[in-house]
Amino acid sequence: MPVIDSLEPNKNTRPSWDQYFMEITHVVAKRSTCLRRQVGALLVKDKRILSSGYNGAPSNLPHCSEIGCLRQDLNIPSGERHELCRGLHAEQNAIVHAAMHGISIKGATIYITNQPCVLCAKMIINGGIKKVVFAEGYPDKLSEEILAAANIELIKEPFKG
Repeated sequence: MPVIDSLEPNKNTRPSWDQYFMEITHVVAKRSTCLRRQVGALLVKDKRILSSGYNGAPSNLPHCSEIGCLRQDLNIPSGERHELCRGLHAEQNAIVHAAMHGISIKGATIYITNQPCVLCAKMIINGGIKKVVFAEGYPDKLSEEILAAANIELIKEPFKG
C-alpha cells in the first residue's frame, strides 16, 4: 500500500494546466541541437497536445551540434539576422509538424520556453493561434507589439520545475 499511496496526486502541489504544459516544453527543449539556446514549444487545444517542436536544423541536415554554429562563426548577436541560421525555431517546427500531419491549430495555445521572436510571432498570427504562454523573455519588442495588435494573449508563466 505505501507505494500506491505515494503515487496518488497531492492536490496541494498539482500544477495548473499552464504549469503542466510549460514543464513539457522544457523536456521538449532538451532535444534541441542549437549550441546557443535550447527552446521547446507545444501547441495545445482543449487541454490536448497537438504538436511539439524544438529548435534545430531541418530534417535530414547536419545539426549545429555536429558541424558548428553559423551564427557563432559570423559573430551574430542573439536576436539579430535570424535568416543567417541553419536551424528552425521551436515554434516554427511545432507549426510545420502540425501542418504536415493535417492538424488544425486555429484557436490553439502555444507554450514556449522563450518569448517568440518577430518571425515566429508572424507565423503564430497567421496560424490562428490565440494565446502564447512563455517562461522566459526575449529582447524583441516588435514581436510583443504585433501580437498585441493581433489580439493574441501573451502570458509569462515562469518555469517552476
